[in-house]
Amino acid sequence: FTIVQAIFVLVVLGMLGAYMVTMSTVQQATSTQALMQARAYQAARAGLEWGIYQIVENDVDSENETFDVGNFRVTVTWVSGTPYEEAGQPTRYIYNITATASHASLGSPDYTSRTLEVTIHD
Repeated sequence: FTIVQAIFVLVVLGMLGAYMVTMSTVQQATSTQALMQARAYQAARAGLEWGIYQIVENDVDSENETFDVGNFRVTVTWVSGTPYEEAGQPTRYIYNITATASHASLGSPDYTSRTLEVTIHD
């Protein structure tokens, strides 16, 4: 009877150890993914800032630009909208800017992507 109890205890302890290893792996993967999502957000935000700079300082009406920020590929797209006048002010234009930052390819376990949009006027 003692051998049966010892084997039962070993099996239970082995299963508990396997569960702990699995939980540790999942926790580490979750932390890594959260970090990558924060980095993707910041890369997309940098793309928005770059697009705003291009519109305000360089007066570029529309463009589609792709560049790298760290390990992220950032695509910035903007198009000027229709002009409008307000209370006798000079004609203004509305711009819609979209920045998408992505890491790895779609379907990869490391895939992370963030898209941010902003609307500004000159």
